[in-house]
Amino acid sequence: MHHSSSFNRHSGYQAPPPRPMSGAPSYGGYGGYASPPPRGPPAGADPQLWQWFTAVDTDRSGAISVTELQAALINGNWTRFDLDTVKMLMNIFDTDRSGTIGFNEFAGLWKYVADWQNVFKHFDRDRSGSIDGHELASAMRSFGYNLSPSILSLIEQKYASGPSGAYGPPPGITFDRFVRACVVVKTLSEAFQRLDTDRDGWIQINYEDFMKASLNFVYLPRQRDIEHVMPS
Repeated sequence: MHHSSSFNRHSGYQAPPPRPMSGAPSYGGYGGYASPPPRGPPAGADPQLWQWFTAVDTDRSGAISVTELQAALINGNWTRFDLDTVKMLMNIFDTDRSGTIGFNEFAGLWKYVADWQNVFKHFDRDRSGSIDGHELASAMRSFGYNLSPSILSLIEQKYASGPSGAYGPPPGITFDRFVRACVVVKTLSEAFQRLDTDRDGWIQINYEDFMKASLNFVYLPRQRDIEHVMPS
């Protein structure tokens, strides 16, 4: 998360938790109408997690929009998460389909990102802050996906980003894109397995089924994608 570097002890892996802006925010009225006072945390809420939630909820609406979430999530090279990854996270954790993330949904998202940070650290063997081709292959094997070199190369080309500057990590797959690549491979593989009923690695598919699978596999990850494979 953005707003603080004091928590960013592992640059390249950790999105540090946000810290509230200095000074109390103003809730003064405008045009004769007073803004609502800040809400208190739900009963039993983790106070630290609530503090982070309110720091990300910059408009004090009580929910986090896609714009607020993107502004808060950063990679180790201080680039924001790309919008496609942020939208994917919103799609997974916006369980009530409100278009925003409430506190309970945020708690799940926070744990999800923290778990993926551990995965990313595990496979970023050279501590460069990005995942190269060899590290990507190791990650996919660990998750149980025996992908060919040509497919691995295609994934690397699709999700790798160029250097961000003299002090950024070398070209490779940044944390946000690594998460998205892994979710896409998982969702694609599951879509194929549902069609490969005899489990021989081959499918025969008509145009309509192909279109349904293609439109569903990338754009509709849901809560089940939280159950990603963690390295041993």
